[in-house]
Amino acid sequence: MQHERGWAELFDMLLEFIRGTGYYNLQVADIIMIVVACILLYLGIAKKYEPLLLVPISFGILIVNLPLGGLMLPETGQDVGGLLYYLSLGLELGIYPPLIFLGVGAMTDFGPLIANPITILLGAAAQFGIFLTFIGATLFGFTPQEAGAIGIIGGADGPTAIFLASRLAPELLGSIAIAAYSYMALVPIIQPPIMRLLTTKKERLVVMEQLRPVSRLEKILFPIVVIIITGLLLPAALPLLGMLMFGNLLRESGVTERLSKGAQNELNNIIVIFLGLTVGAKATAVYFLTPDTLKIIGLGLVAFAFGTATGVLMGKLLYALTGGKINPLIGSAGVSAVPMAARVSQSVGKDENPNNYLLMHAMGPNVAGVIGSAVAAGILLSILL
Repeated sequence: MQHERGWAELFDMLLEFIRGTGYYNLQVADIIMIVVACILLYLGIAKKYEPLLLVPISFGILIVNLPLGGLMLPETGQDVGGLLYYLSLGLELGIYPPLIFLGVGAMTDFGPLIANPITILLGAAAQFGIFLTFIGATLFGFTPQEAGAIGIIGGADGPTAIFLASRLAPELLGSIAIAAYSYMALVPIIQPPIMRLLTTKKERLVVMEQLRPVSRLEKILFPIVVIIITGLLLPAALPLLGMLMFGNLLRESGVTERLSKGAQNELNNIIVIFLGLTVGAKATAVYFLTPDTLKIIGLGLVAFAFGTATGVLMGKLLYALTGGKINPLIGSAGVSAVPMAARVSQSVGKDENPNNYLLMHAMGPNVAGVIGSAVAAGILLSILL
């Protein structure tokens, strides 16, 4: 009798163990999200689409959708929260995106924009996709705040999209972040057909003149002047633009090399890891597998396509106004995917003329797009928050 009771207890313990495994608790929605995570991992690792961000994001999606892990459980009374719950506070409080901008500023050379300031118009024009999509999203039934957060995807700037979504529509943060970074990764696929469709062969063959040298004084004054002008105009954009310009000043001042390298490397790498994992952790099945997510992904594509198109169309206008001195292809770099969008402008131009080098010319509108997306975010925050 005692022997039988022992076997029964052992069987109950085994049954309890099985019930406590992720296999037993796995739902169809969890399986779908695990597949989505694996697809994104494949794109990041095998296809090298923005791997520094896509790999952490997709791994965050993977581990948070494994049942019973509790990585995002909030702190309750005596019970501590999950690891990613605490790390995600930096996301929800709007800390990580400005710190990413600090690193971006330290890595960015604004010289091409200073040398050819007219290209700031290309960066500005590429932001029209944000506001067109904002209108479209409201027509799809999203609130103005949600529409603003969705529209910013058109700027192809992941940190800005995360920053705005965390303020305006935190419930959509996971979907918006994944859409933004996915389209950033797909720049080489999405942009070239639009660029070729809107330009003529004659325009694509334009060889631009070499940029003038930019002095050290100009590079030092640029971040100071820009932050004063934009900070007074749009205080809501100060967290992003302030960190961007501070990082750039560390780079260009010539007296803070250690800080500049720290912002570019150690700090930036740590924040990218935390940001990627916690963005992915927001994409749980209950929030991600909804009709709104499909709408967001579709509207994000429209936003990005419109941003590319309006940048190229502004390039065509400048081509006409300058008597053919501006190659309209560099207008596509007005979106904020630095430096990938500039490389795409170079690639498409080189396909038409192997002796054409548009990369440095395209970096002007590309870095202008970084500033433009932050300004657009500031405008939306000022209006909607």
